[in-house]
Amino acid sequence: MFCVINSFALVGIDAQPVRVEVDVGNGLPGINLVGSLSAEVREARERVRVALRNAGYPVPAKKITVNLSPADIRKEGTGFDLAIAIGILTGLELIPQELVKGTCFLGEIGLDGVLRPVPGALSCAYAAKEEGYRSIYVPTENGQEAGMVEGIDVYAVRTLSDVIESFLGDQLLEPLVREFHADPTETEEDFADISGQFLAKRGAVIAAAGGHNLLLLGPPGSGKTMLAKRIPGILPAITPEESIELTKIYSVAGLIRPEAGRIMTRPFRNPHHTCTLAGMAGGGARLPVPGEITLATGGVLFLDELPEFRRECIEVLRQPLEEHRVVISRLYGNYTLPASFLLVAAMNPCPCGYFPDRNRCNCSPDRIRRYMGKISQAVIDRIDLCVEMSAVPFQDLSERTRGPSSKEIRAEVERCRMIQAERYRDESFRLNARLPSSALDKYCVMTPEAERKLASAFRSKGFSARLYDRIRRVGRTIADLAGSEKIGEEHITEAVMYHATDIGRRHEQYGKFV
Repeated sequence: MFCVINSFALVGIDAQPVRVEVDVGNGLPGINLVGSLSAEVREARERVRVALRNAGYPVPAKKITVNLSPADIRKEGTGFDLAIAIGILTGLELIPQELVKGTCFLGEIGLDGVLRPVPGALSCAYAAKEEGYRSIYVPTENGQEAGMVEGIDVYAVRTLSDVIESFLGDQLLEPLVREFHADPTETEEDFADISGQFLAKRGAVIAAAGGHNLLLLGPPGSGKTMLAKRIPGILPAITPEESIELTKIYSVAGLIRPEAGRIMTRPFRNPHHTCTLAGMAGGGARLPVPGEITLATGGVLFLDELPEFRRECIEVLRQPLEEHRVVISRLYGNYTLPASFLLVAAMNPCPCGYFPDRNRCNCSPDRIRRYMGKISQAVIDRIDLCVEMSAVPFQDLSERTRGPSSKEIRAEVERCRMIQAERYRDESFRLNARLPSSALDKYCVMTPEAERKLASAFRSKGFSARLYDRIRRVGRTIADLAGSEKIGEEHITEAVMYHATDIGRRHEQYGKFV
């Protein structure tokens, strides 16, 4: 008998439908699997055979052919085990085919028949809903994440016998129900704990309000890492759509704990400077695994000691910073992964970190130039804000004057983002940092004084066209924080003050002062 069972294969962070076609007939006994399969999928024939026998349904001496279609999609992993097992039982006419129509199956089967979790359950459940299926069966450990999708019944089962009994027995399974409660990212780190550094904190507020990338430059101990760790706490609460996308990413990467369910907070990724190119951008032998720039989607990617990272790891940020996605090419095709994050980078002014204090810094001019030259101008041009931080004076530390808390700053950031959401309600973007160049004249209206100020800065500092546009975007965010409809001279002045283009040329100037 011929039958078709529905399942899914992961392609990037999304899932594509797979038809598990099973034909049972006479011939040389055995289970043959075809359809562009990896070794893990081919090994399913032994796992499924033993699991069915231990569940009380031994496979008879029949020729069983299983085709996973379409063949142009590479099938990886062990998530097809359950679909293959149900397909064999349906092909043997032990389960009526009418009962499995409109139903999907996902999960690995142990030899004892116990279902084991697989990555990407949320992506598969979401794709099943989009394809119009009415229900999906997943292992118990995947139930919480798959149950986040509304509009489809999700059944979390523990064993293969439970699945079979749900079709043949009298006991009906109840679908899972999940509720979403979005809360702001609450952390123990509070902005009020930072002493001094008012300019740096102001830069962090602008970055969070408009989605602008931020570079922190200063000696060791000036509070760069301390400031960066507090930025997620001032970002707005995560939305249901962002939560779904982020949970899909972490599910595909295998970073979801079974009891955790949906991710409710914005991520803060802090990779070590020894991170490889594949670890940063994502990669794998066949199908790509999300890297740090994808895992930071919706949150903060913090690169501490930026010049210490491998050059290729820094240069790979170009496309994500500009297009908010990363394209990975592999043998079986190209895969597009999301990469919409807020970049916060930190670096020292020299290898030892204390330049230009010659009482503490012994770095030679050539060494400083090489150190600063590790970051290309192309990357610098994609950073909207640069803040130079100095050592905190003893007076600021001793007075312990507390500034605004993260909760108060978050309220200001949320108000600014509401202004942007209303302004761009008819557009495909929602943040000032995402403003395309074609829309700058429409949304970044400047006063005559602001236009003259920007023109003067452009001529004197030699801005590139990309940096010219980025300053206008930053000025738009500063004006929104001030509640101004037009960008004024004071807003442009502050935006120019934060420009990072001089960092790229700083190594050329250091020799004059050494």
